Amino acid sequence: MSRRVVVTGASSGIGAATVRAFRSEGWDVVAVARREDRLRALADETGAEFVVADLTKQDDVDALRDHLASTGGIHALVNNAGGAHGLDSVEASSVDDWVWMYEINVIGTKRVISALLPLLRAGATETGHADIAVVTSIAGLTTYVGGGGYNAAKFAEHALTEVLRLELNGEPIRVVEIAPGMVATEEFSLVRFGGDKARRDAVYEDVPEPLSAEDVADTIVHALTRPRHVDLDLIVVKPVAQAAPYRLHKGELTVRG
Repeated sequence: MSRRVVVTGASSGIGAATVRAFRSEGWDVVAVARREDRLRALADETGAEFVVADLTKQDDVDALRDHLASTGGIHALVNNAGGAHGLDSVEASSVDDWVWMYEINVIGTKRVISALLPLLRAGATETGHADIAVVTSIAGLTTYVGGGGYNAAKFAEHALTEVLRLELNGEPIRVVEIAPGMVATEEFSLVRFGGDKARRDAVYEDVPEPLSAEDVADTIVHALTRPRHVDLDLIVVKPVAQAAPYRLHKGELTVRG
């Protein structure tokens, strides 16, 4: 039996790469995001299905659930939708930015899990197990200056994921957290800096080989294709140049001594 996975935040970056990676492994994939034009192009490229939905709107999430239930159910969920706004101090940062980050990173993840968990239970009955993967960030494990709002949202999403694993203990449903470090994608930093391309480019300047979206997608697929008794609870994946969110080497990597 083929397995069917839902990937949120699928219109670009890690989400789009994850759709491609699962399709290359022969999975049925439902790509979910707000931008229909990007989803349609991805579907044409990969053969994935797609559903246009804003995960901050309960009606959209309910419609997604109903569509999935009526078209065969699901066996896995990759909660990837999220993002950051701003890099200001706790004092100076925008409350609106904090609300936006909490809404998409935390409440959006909760909405989707609550809506789709009954379908995942049904999928586990069919195949013997189901999977929930949540893409968080090392920002949810380690703080850094300017990260206040994003740290707060990702720490909350990390906690949500750990609590979910406790609550599902005893059911054949794996809960996997993927916490990437620096990933050079087309939009993450551009969104964070309000469309300022120069600030976006400066983040990655002289960093030797930051992660790509494909690197993270490969990690997600690897975790969800392990034997069903193996749960990779938390996977932290960073470029070698990044020891922590606040310690990033720039320039060539060289052996000391």
